[in-house]
Amino acid sequence: MIGDTVLDLKLTNARIATLDESHPTAHTLGVLHGRIVGLDDDVAHLEARATLDCGGRVVVPGFGDAHNHMAWFGQTFSELDLSTCTTVQEVYAAVTRHAEGLAPSAWVVASGYDDTVMGEHPHRLGLDAAAGEHPVWLKHRSGHMCVVNTWVLEHAGILDGTAQVPAGGMIVLDAGGCPTGLLQEQAQTLVSALLLPYSIDDLAEAIAQASAVYAAEGLTHVTEAGIGAGWIGRSPVELAAYVAAKQAGMLKTRVQLMVSSDALHPLAAHTDDHATFGLDLGLVTGFGDDHIRLGAMKIFIDGSLIGRTAAVTQPFCDHGHTTGSYQLSVSELTARIRDAHAAGWTVAAHAIGDEAIDVALDAFESAQREHPRPRVRHRIEHAGIVRPDQVARFAHLGVTPVPQPRFLFEVGDTIVNAVGPDRMDWVYRHRTFLESGVRVPGSSDRPIAAGSPLAGMQSMVQRRTSNGTVLGPHETVTAAQALRAYTVDAAWVAGDDDHRGSLAPGKLADFVFLSDHPGEVMTDDIGDIAVLATFVHGRCVHGADLIATLGL
Repeated sequence: MIGDTVLDLKLTNARIATLDESHPTAHTLGVLHGRIVGLDDDVAHLEARATLDCGGRVVVPGFGDAHNHMAWFGQTFSELDLSTCTTVQEVYAAVTRHAEGLAPSAWVVASGYDDTVMGEHPHRLGLDAAAGEHPVWLKHRSGHMCVVNTWVLEHAGILDGTAQVPAGGMIVLDAGGCPTGLLQEQAQTLVSALLLPYSIDDLAEAIAQASAVYAAEGLTHVTEAGIGAGWIGRSPVELAAYVAAKQAGMLKTRVQLMVSSDALHPLAAHTDDHATFGLDLGLVTGFGDDHIRLGAMKIFIDGSLIGRTAAVTQPFCDHGHTTGSYQLSVSELTARIRDAHAAGWTVAAHAIGDEAIDVALDAFESAQREHPRPRVRHRIEHAGIVRPDQVARFAHLGVTPVPQPRFLFEVGDTIVNAVGPDRMDWVYRHRTFLESGVRVPGSSDRPIAAGSPLAGMQSMVQRRTSNGTVLGPHETVTAAQALRAYTVDAAWVAGDDDHRGSLAPGKLADFVFLSDHPGEVMTDDIGDIAVLATFVHGRCVHGADLIATLGL
């Protein structure tokens, strides 16, 4: 019994979709010390320090994004945006305009260009002419490649051949054997080494900017998919930037942080502990609190579909009919997954092509056989091309796929060109996994794709490309299933299902006010539903003006 407790906050006259099977809908919700203490009759009679008459507005659990790049996204606000460029000439012109406003020798850092839209990559010589003496670093929208100018190639030791190209990295050469400026996968670390690490203050500011956007979109929890090292990392002390943002009151979102496998190293623990590979002091998945916590170890197995570097069993239908590549040798990848599993980590394996998925599933199976951990929630990030026979292996091994539904809209047409008609139904599956008993959490991979959860839900339901093609129509799901993906299932894959994902007594008071329920509008309108207000820990982090009119 709650007794005569005085609540911190009470919502009344609301249309609450709890996503909790024992109490699926409610009109009243009580909050105390950042947690939900009851619904409807259990709290209706209680006094509260603040009461909101919601006027019949829709309230749902706070949204989660199971795979995004928060600091990377935040940094794009200070970079030249090339996402609207449709030709390389537009890129060069944008670089020239941007360079004119910079101090001498300052870097031109840009992001978002897409060669599949422009028909080609920019070339270092074109960038030389556009930027003059400025170093230039153009990041591809996929994140798996970049183009730089001659200055950068020289200072990175690429032109004179002194650079040691990391395993899994590729320097693209022209017909005469000279670098074009295009660097793929791990070769990008030769460029980032000239600028990294970023300072904690700069990263904290980027995280704050991203967090404000997330709150406005109803996101109350996100998983940052790779920190600390490798081409994905921003600093060896990247976690400290999230702590700094929180301490400064700038972090409006709960964050789980995946650690890049490149940040882990050999350990000399007792042999009985099986901790031969990890972080100092034995830190593993789960360390932290409800606001900032370590998540999985992130390991890259292959590349990207956009760049045709995903490892596939059958050649791509364009771009030279290649079969992609691995970031490390299969034996090294398997060893890292096995050792991280044995040490107590959850593992998130980036595997897009079906051959890379085979490698990941094989590694998970052998790791579980050697060191059984039946409750661990290993994951395969992206799971871009999944054969029918692989779906059953996901279910049998208890591995969760984490695909990005918005890719279907934003890059679905180029994906069709890459995989051809025989494989297009295998791309970013959803319903088939659900029918096999496998959860599919919602995620964006932002900034590679738009991060709005409601836009992602619309893509889950429609599976439509920007040109109107429906990819795998049998993989569509209902709006209710899409909402569950971004709430219940996003919490589950993070290991947080006891604390969030639904609105039930004892769970965190993270919820969102919406203008409509996703299941009550036309599917074309799901992405246009307005996020009116967002609450984290029972406190408003977005939409204060609306909440003020309701009584808070």
